[in-house]
Amino acid sequence: MEFQFGQEEELFREEIRNFVKSELPADWAMGMFEEGDSDETWAFIMSISRKLSEKGWLTMTWPREYGGQGASAWKALVYSEEVGYWGIPGTGMGVSGVSWVGPSLILFGTEEQRRKYMPLIAAGHPDGVWCTGYSEPNAGSDFANLRTQALRAGGEYVINGQKIWTSSAHRARWCWLAVRTDPNAQTRHAGISIIIVDMKSPGVTVRPIRNYIGNHHFNEVFFDDVRVPVENLVGEENRGWYQLMRSLGYERGGVAVSSCGHNKRVLEELVRYAAEKGLLDKAEIRQGLAQAAIDIEVQRLLAYETIWKMSQGKTPTFEPSRDKVLNDEILKSLSSVGMDILGPFSQLRRYGRSLNWFHDLGGLRSLYWNLIGMSSAAGTEFTQKNIIGQFGLGLPRSY
Repeated sequence: MEFQFGQEEELFREEIRNFVKSELPADWAMGMFEEGDSDETWAFIMSISRKLSEKGWLTMTWPREYGGQGASAWKALVYSEEVGYWGIPGTGMGVSGVSWVGPSLILFGTEEQRRKYMPLIAAGHPDGVWCTGYSEPNAGSDFANLRTQALRAGGEYVINGQKIWTSSAHRARWCWLAVRTDPNAQTRHAGISIIIVDMKSPGVTVRPIRNYIGNHHFNEVFFDDVRVPVENLVGEENRGWYQLMRSLGYERGGVAVSSCGHNKRVLEELVRYAAEKGLLDKAEIRQGLAQAAIDIEVQRLLAYETIWKMSQGKTPTFEPSRDKVLNDEILKSLSSVGMDILGPFSQLRRYGRSLNWFHDLGGLRSLYWNLIGMSSAAGTEFTQKNIIGQFGLGLPRSY
């Protein structure tokens, strides 16, 4: 099966590539979890966000009244593919702004919330940068175990608790926060709500978590008697779990297309490098690259299927989890064969901009070292496979 895009989509693809040539350095690439690591890089990322906004690309699928273009899912797919392939930064407005805060506000938010928050994201404004407060020390993939509480006190919620692994919290103006609003709910999945928190609020403390290669992308966030107006509740109180199950589809569904573009670029550079070094004579190298190429083609077709279902108004259930697990496996195989291609040179603890990401494969070390974190992000492999088994294969619930 082969998908053919129309003339409009192909012209758009060419326009994006021209944008890359004019706005990004020739050797531009960013390693995993490097966004926001330095003030200099963050300033550049935000400048690209504004330029994407001026082009109308940043939130192109949103309704026009909230800063979008009402673009088709297929035009957005082309954009995501090119973003992944070229590593265009600034497309997320933090972690969640574009991907699921906006879409979730359209589904569950009030008109006042949409008018207040969505235009800031669409404009690429610093006050439109978001982080997502889901994970806690004892509630990662077991999301229903979260304990951060927001108790009603008149016209406010008073929030106490801790979040961890909060990406971009040190850059974000707003937090998309999952809290427990009914500590006495009959089931763990009940009593959870989504509340918008201003990160400048008194009582919010952000502490950096540097990963083992030194990057600062993650944070732990503490909430000590943080007062938030009840107007910041998104959707129905105590119905947050059910809302999140829909919004997580946007997170996991949006990953597949851009990841496919990224993986295709990495594969091409691995093939080029191996050819230059005369390594394609080795059968194990050829076989590793060939298997990666097959897997990426499968990934592309499955990602297209997920987007097609979304374009038909269907809500993906197991498909985003399937796509996420496959992407994790492809990253493992790409980094593994990449380490074989680099040989002992791969053990040098230099990455990112200290060596050219692609020409010298300097960023491949970053990819390899960050695999554990990447495979846990947005839900562990076991959690995703449970979802696939239950909703895709009709197996009994395993939790």
